[in-house]
Amino acid sequence: MMKIGIPKEIKDNENRVGMTPAGVAELVRHGHEVYVQHTAGLNSGFADEAYSKVGATILPTIEDVYATADMIIKVKEPIEPEYALIRNDQLVFTYFHFASERPLTEAMIRSGAVCLAYETVETRDGRLPLLIPMSEVAGRMAALNGAYYLQKTKGGKGKLVSGVPGVKRTKVLVLGGGTVGEAAARMAAGMGADVVITDVSLPRLRQLEMELPVNVRTLYSTSHNICEELPDVDIVIGSVLVPGDKAPHLITRDMLKLMEKGTVLVDVAIDQGGCFETSRPTTHSEPTYVVDDIVHYAVANIPGAVPNTSTLALTNATLHYALELADKGWRQACKDDPGLFLGLNVVNGKVTYKAVADVWNLPYEPLML
Repeated sequence: MMKIGIPKEIKDNENRVGMTPAGVAELVRHGHEVYVQHTAGLNSGFADEAYSKVGATILPTIEDVYATADMIIKVKEPIEPEYALIRNDQLVFTYFHFASERPLTEAMIRSGAVCLAYETVETRDGRLPLLIPMSEVAGRMAALNGAYYLQKTKGGKGKLVSGVPGVKRTKVLVLGGGTVGEAAARMAAGMGADVVITDVSLPRLRQLEMELPVNVRTLYSTSHNICEELPDVDIVIGSVLVPGDKAPHLITRDMLKLMEKGTVLVDVAIDQGGCFETSRPTTHSEPTYVVDDIVHYAVANIPGAVPNTSTLALTNATLHYALELADKGWRQACKDDPGLFLGLNVVNGKVTYKAVADVWNLPYEPLML
């Protein structure tokens, strides 16, 4: 039996919760005790009563949850008020994105906790199963938000994405042909934009060429090719990912000069440091800022704006792993599943994921189970 805690998210406007009542019901059915913070699920549409009805215990404060639980299941990385609540040997199962934030990395090293990051768990074929559902949401939302901030009243060019009969459609450039990029391209194309999607993998470009709508064209990703697209682009969506590592800067500050005033940049890679040189994390409260007349949208928790959909999708993906961790303990579960093992980023004060160690020039200590 394991004691599992689900705290309320405290990051700005993060309305998701780590587990739905349906997920909690499965954990309880497996014989585990689940402790949910009061109102943790409320903003996702799940009242305390829905959790208590399936066997969870409702605790009044976040401190109570962290103090009680052997394993914490949440959505976003812990932020500073939570650092001191995390203790030695406690398993924390969440998105961490260590490569974008050194203070978080150092705090988790000091805590002695076992930090198992959603974003580096892999399947046998190298896919990222715990990133995919949120990437699908973030990609769709990136296209919607890009269209929204293209309005003149929001700082954009004053264009309607779809155009109207007799008026030219907008042009959307999507950098990266992974799950986020494909979702963004589909949404933008569905709204009627002319879309260009780039990638460095020719097999992936061939796949996208066959599967995406006819108003999407593919382009091999080079700095030259990207620059050629910028003078008449209306929205740029950055969606590149290097698992566990910082995102490369595909748009430099100098390249902003190639774009028209009011062009909108949406940086979905901001969790991993951002793929635009001028990106810095923003929040749902203050989502945009302007650099050299270019609107930047770089909210680090885009799916938090649609928490009901996001929480349901996330639980669908994480529940299997949560049950394995709870039923077997993290050591045995990670020994049995090499893909889950790859989620171990920081363990008992040691950095066990090489990309994180390299980014911050910290000692890398491979974990032996």
